[in-house]
Amino acid sequence: MKTLKISADFSEIDKARKFIRKSLEESNISEVNSYPVELSLVEACNNIVMYAYPQNKGEIFIRLWQEDRKIFLEIRDQGIPFNPSNAETPDLEEMLRTGKKGGLGILLFSKLMDGFNYKREQDQNVLTMWKVIKED
Repeated sequence: MKTLKISADFSEIDKARKFIRKSLEESNISEVNSYPVELSLVEACNNIVMYAYPQNKGEIFIRLWQEDRKIFLEIRDQGIPFNPSNAETPDLEEMLRTGKKGGLGILLFSKLMDGFNYKREQDQNVLTMWKVIKED
């Protein structure tokens, strides 16, 4: 298991992305399998930075591990409670028509990953996502 703690700041997200990339490369996970995990992490962290800590800056805790043929990614924050499972699916046609931005991160990681779940635990949002490793 690999872990990383970063500040909930846009300037720290690249550190998290590099951490995921390096960790998966060290585990000999191909880019076909690692890229969706990396992009999902970036989208989830962007959402935390933008919405979880409206009054002040907080932290993001990241854990990465592999079990059998699955990659697991856990992202924790101590921000305001938010369950991505309850988020409305964005209307893509309306977004294109009106130029409205935002709202695609959850849709993106829900499509890129093979599953995710959310729980609120000890005053933390805990988002766990997983990706089944595909043969190259």
